[in-house]
Amino acid sequence: MTKFISNLKKYRQFNELTQEELADKVNVRRETIARLENAKYNPSLELAVRISKALDTPIEELFIFKL
Repeated sequence: MTKFISNLKKYRQFNELTQEELADKVNVRRETIARLENAKYNPSLELAVRISKALDTPIEELFIFKL
């Protein structure tokens, strides 16, 4: 089973963004950001890329999938 680890909260806070602000930047609801931060939701590749660009952080730093 694959384990999903999210570092999104750390990088969002480093960029001094609220969940709402990041959600607006990547065109999703705040709840989606909250679920991603708590590793309750796996992002689509498209969303992962949008978040990566918004935070200027590589995808592999934000989201880790362990087999």
